[in-house]
Amino acid sequence: MRAPIRVVVVDDHPVFLLGMTSLLGTLDGVEVVGGAESAARALEVVTAETDIVLMDIELGDGSGIEVTAQLRARFPALAVLMVTMHDADAALVAAVRAGARGYLVKGATPEEVERTVRAVAAGGVVLGSAVGDRALGLLASAGTSRARAFPQLTDREHEILDLVAAGWDNAAIARRLVLSQKTVRNYVSSVLTKLDAPSRSAAVVRARDAGLGVHDGAR
Repeated sequence: MRAPIRVVVVDDHPVFLLGMTSLLGTLDGVEVVGGAESAARALEVVTAETDIVLMDIELGDGSGIEVTAQLRARFPALAVLMVTMHDADAALVAAVRAGARGYLVKGATPEEVERTVRAVAAGGVVLGSAVGDRALGLLASAGTSRARAFPQLTDREHEILDLVAAGWDNAAIARRLVLSQKTVRNYVSSVLTKLDAPSRSAAVVRARDAGLGVHDGAR
């Protein structure tokens, strides 16, 4: 007999958490082994025995994207399916970079939820054709435009520096990348240290000289 697909649901909205848990509980071969309403609790509940995490992209005490990155580092075989109200480019790219294997909007039908969960459990990557094309295009353009500048920075730090150079403040960056402002501040501090820049404005000058900071979209 095949082992059930062991799922943990993470969402800071109790009604959605309960509803998704109930839905998954009706599916053959799927077992909900835990639930969490916060980033901190998710890091406690998910174990090496978990097969899939349905992860809310925005949590009250943190970012589901950051939790995904931490869980994937801890459990490389874990499949994470992002669940969100949004399909914003930045959030999508960040989720894929963090290791998410799927991306599902909260308006999905029960049939779509089941199909996506089973596909991800089988090793697939499920983003949908439109979303998948956007993710691939955005990741490719991000990589080619920034690979030559400041190799000492991580991909996320490049992304932060690019937005800083474009004049975005920490609050706007946090909203765009679905991060906490504290996390953004930490990234900016790391960037300044790695660039040996005495101030944010000095980092902006260096970044713009390197071709960063050309960014569209409302802040």
